[in-house]
Amino acid sequence: MPGSVVISHPCRLAATDFLRDTDITINELHALLDLALEVKRSPSHYASVLGGRSVVLMFEKPSLRTRCTFEIGVHQLGGHPVQYDGPIGGREPLKDVARNFERWVGGIVARTFKQGTLDELAKWASVPVINALSDLYHPCQALADTMTLRERFGNLQGLKVAFVGDGNNVSHSFMLCMARMGVNFSMASPSGYLPNQEILAAAQDNAARTGGSINLTHDPVAAVKGASAIYTDVWVSMGWEAETSTRNSAFREFQVNAALMRHAAPTAIFMHCLPAIRGEEVTDEVIESKQSAVFDQAENRLHAQKALMIALLGAAKGEL
Repeated sequence: MPGSVVISHPCRLAATDFLRDTDITINELHALLDLALEVKRSPSHYASVLGGRSVVLMFEKPSLRTRCTFEIGVHQLGGHPVQYDGPIGGREPLKDVARNFERWVGGIVARTFKQGTLDELAKWASVPVINALSDLYHPCQALADTMTLRERFGNLQGLKVAFVGDGNNVSHSFMLCMARMGVNFSMASPSGYLPNQEILAAAQDNAARTGGSINLTHDPVAAVKGASAIYTDVWVSMGWEAETSTRNSAFREFQVNAALMRHAAPTAIFMHCLPAIRGEEVTDEVIESKQSAVFDQAENRLHAQKALMIALLGAAKGEL
């Protein structure tokens, strides 16, 4: 019935916040992806989950996909999004901001420069806090990426997926998700730009439990050989602009182009979280090719984040 909440794949999360990819268990990740696929198929079934409630969207960084998909998602779940732009905890203490918002809204979505900002928000706010990007993680992006791969390939166990580029927040979250799905994950980065060691260790531990693997190399061709998907991101993330010249030089041989794609599996797809700088980390030829899945990823941000809000915010009020 349109407007009603009909959930065929109940997804209750043990965690009250989603600050890191590992805040949810492997089983919860699978359930959340099932729910995201169902939400995409039958959006009207979930149109009242957030009825009568507001969600604040706090943005310290510019955004297109994250801002729009969360705002649209809250609307489509029957809620009201509230925008908050600028530094969090600048004009007044962060703990005061958190305790004000917990009295007004059902959840907090925050896109921040520092992971510590999200951790502090969660410490002081009694409502769920969702990481919409930090310097260490981009878990909502990784949910959409994993959903996109499931749509293309079904069961991901044993699939080879490659990431070519910087050991940044996007690669951290993607690597963690791939490890938890039993994927054989290969990453090529220049010396000095490998992933955070603690996050790498967590991914390796998860891969050991799921039958996946993590392989790091400085050779892009070796990383992508036989891969079913090749993922890349910008060479200079927000906040690192002072290193632009150094990074462009270091990553010059790590561009995803037609020649590199030919080393992947014949049915391989190209992935990018966007925005892309065409001519740097990826050529226009690749991102505009039939192999490109970048706009499927962008679309799935909406469905994956709606599933996350249903599981966190809906469950918090007993709808599930």
